[in-house]
Amino acid sequence: MNGLFLFPEASRQDPAVERWMGEHPGALGGLARHWFDVMRHCGEDVRVLLHDGHPTACVGEAAFGYVDAFTAHVNVGFFRGAELADPEGLLTGTGRYMRHVKVRPGHPVDEAALARLIRAAYEDMARRARGA
Repeated sequence: MNGLFLFPEASRQDPAVERWMGEHPGALGGLARHWFDVMRHCGEDVRVLLHDGHPTACVGEAAFGYVDAFTAHVNVGFFRGAELADPEGLLTGTGRYMRHVKVRPGHPVDEAALARLIRAAYEDMARRARGA
């Protein structure tokens, strides 16, 4: 499984993720919770954990996305985001693999496009994890 970021300790429910969510109230916390829930509901094989202080979603044990809350925005990030099709131009970042979408309270985001990115990241990682 070359090139995958693996977390064998990921599980369906992680108390550390729930604590993180509880520690981030208000609009930013709501955005983080919403988009992480979208990741969680991508499939029965989604597992979660807190990695480097960020709620992280995996296909089995292969990480595909995360959220993080800052002072004025939430990042919805993708471990192989540089390889995702992004016709709406939501993704930012210059890393070799990772990209993210900044979501700000009171600033509209194309929710359908972001949900498609999350689904695409999940499906891409599922293919990679299967070795396809």
